[in-house]
Amino acid sequence: MPDKWYQSWFNSPYYHILYSQHNDSEAEFFIDKLCSRLTPQPNARILDIASGRGRHSIYLNKKGFDVTGIDLSHSNVTYAKRYENETLHFYEHDMRHLLYINYFDIALNLFTSFGYFESESDHVKALQAFRKSLKPDGLLVLDYFNSSKILSHLTNKSTKKIDGISFHITKHVDNGKVIKTINFDDKGHHYEFKEEVVAFSLTDFQKIFKLSGFEIIHYYGDYSLSEYEENTSDRLIFICKKADD
Repeated sequence: MPDKWYQSWFNSPYYHILYSQHNDSEAEFFIDKLCSRLTPQPNARILDIASGRGRHSIYLNKKGFDVTGIDLSHSNVTYAKRYENETLHFYEHDMRHLLYINYFDIALNLFTSFGYFESESDHVKALQAFRKSLKPDGLLVLDYFNSSKILSHLTNKSTKKIDGISFHITKHVDNGKVIKTINFDDKGHHYEFKEEVVAFSLTDFQKIFKLSGFEIIHYYGDYSLSEYEENTSDRLIFICKKADD
């Protein structure tokens, strides 16, 4: 059975080349804003879901928190593990499956690291795993692209030249998903990868959060935590708590 797109693409070194503009300062700015908003206790336990190479996790750990990062990509986890210490750990793990129960104060799912699955039930299953991992008063932060703006400003074709590689990118919408196809040549070989992410709207998120047992406390429109505007905001960032049973 062939790999899902996210298994092959996130394990590729070219993923990190294409998205190298997402630097540490951007990640640190967002984490600082979240910490000011959430005011976690010293030594709070934080789960970084789809932690990639660990840029958010590492910075949170430097701020004094006990951080666990999980990611499906073997290469990402191998890379991140070089930064491990007594209060920073990384595991190769599928977000749909439970890792700990009633353990974390905060769970983070950042940089549109969601919406990859084929069915609504799988997305709800993942959110339910996030919920079960949190303490009774724990919080979830989920950061997604603002699909309303994305869909109205979709650029069908573009080319990005990075590190001598010309990435030819096409985008289209099919069956409620934003599908990005990335073609390029490097060292005499041709490559093609895809990203397929569900264009969840605010209403969609309200539905699946309710189904999975979360209550939305607030939502924001960018990494400065400005108010969300449907047509102009770049992001849709939720802060949620466990709903009363």
